[in-house]
Amino acid sequence: MAQTKIEWTEATWNPTTGCSKISTGCKHCYAEPMSRRLQAMGVEKYRNNFELTVHEDTLRIPYTWTKGKMVFVNSMSDLFHEEIPLEFIQKVFEVMRDNPQHVFQVLTKRADILYKYSKSLFWPHNIWMGMSIENEKVVDRIDFLRQTDARVKFLSCEPLLSEIPNMDLSNIDWIIVGGESGRKPRPMKKQWVESIKLQCEMADVAFYFKQWGGINKKKSGRELDGRIYDEMPIIEEHS
Repeated sequence: MAQTKIEWTEATWNPTTGCSKISTGCKHCYAEPMSRRLQAMGVEKYRNNFELTVHEDTLRIPYTWTKGKMVFVNSMSDLFHEEIPLEFIQKVFEVMRDNPQHVFQVLTKRADILYKYSKSLFWPHNIWMGMSIENEKVVDRIDFLRQTDARVKFLSCEPLLSEIPNMDLSNIDWIIVGGESGRKPRPMKKQWVESIKLQCEMADVAFYFKQWGGINKKKSGRELDGRIYDEMPIIEEHS
């Protein structure tokens, strides 16, 4: 488990590393240059740089954690990448099922593969399934997410690259919104953020504003109209 600065989680766990770009939201992927740095530092896990790599040896790690945590799964990859066998994804899900003291947050852009595999997976109460929605062109991904049996379903609109009006948020519990950061970040307009916030309010969906982004994301901050929005899904206790 690695500690993380990602605001909406507490730790990361990467059963796989590496990925490939499938849509415009991938253009400035933060994980790709980070993988290069880790490879240059001699970190064995990143010997293949950003080439997709399965790490069977990481599957025992969650069993060693003594304190319950919010865990982002595959922050350096996509668990539903087309090159990852269903059998390995099932092993990852089994680990998450065996550790109900933790909340595991899984995020993908590959809606079609998630949908294809969904019925072959067991969905315990502590798996939160998320879908990246960077612009209006990919809103159809939400329908695939909605059809899974995940107890909590969320959207990550980061980097937010366009206005996304009139989303169908039925059975969606949480939306994270954030601007792109890095050397050449694409701009995010305030009205795009406000539109999603209003949609969340109307649909009773938790709204989390992660960052404005930009070259200096720390300076840009997290405030929207003088307030920090860090709502989380309200989930009834599992019996």
